[in-house]
Amino acid sequence: MDFDYVETLVTRCNNNDEEAKEKLAYEFKPFIYNISKRTFIDGYNANDIIQECYHSLFKSVSMYNSEKHRFVAYATNAIKNNMSDLIKRTKTRRSTEGSNALSLHDDVENNFPELELSTETSLCEMCDYEDLQLALKNLNEEELELIDFVFYKNYTVKEYAYFKNMCYSTAIQKKKNILMKILNNISFYY
Repeated sequence: MDFDYVETLVTRCNNNDEEAKEKLAYEFKPFIYNISKRTFIDGYNANDIIQECYHSLFKSVSMYNSEKHRFVAYATNAIKNNMSDLIKRTKTRRSTEGSNALSLHDDVENNFPELELSTETSLCEMCDYEDLQLALKNLNEEELELIDFVFYKNYTVKEYAYFKNMCYSTAIQKKKNILMKILNNISFYY
């Protein structure tokens, strides 16, 4: 592959030259066919994989910056990364979609979680809640502020550290100490 020729094709592609797009696709055809032969993605056939590769190629044309790197390396990495991402996405989706998520047997209703809580479970949750409330009453105002900020308002410890203008590691240590204090107070009640 002639790298300078490919660079000129990319420049022409950015100027909407259809002939340059076809020539660029032809230049990458061996690489794309090689990748598609070696790649298996559940739910994709070979033509789908080839299409995804070409999609990545032309997306990399639009995002390419000639001052930072060569196009051939940039495009091949983009295509490989896209294939890796597709494989990861289909792996995680496989368990929640398609045939793996179906339950094809007579007692399918037994697979559904129980909607009604038992009295015992409900009483245990009430006791846990009361113990937590008692443990929280033993915290000072600054400790309660961190607990409220991180656990009730769903901010991160990093955001808390920034908000309080303190070192992140200090905030982490503070959080650990507070959680240990709560745990010790809850253990004290038992």
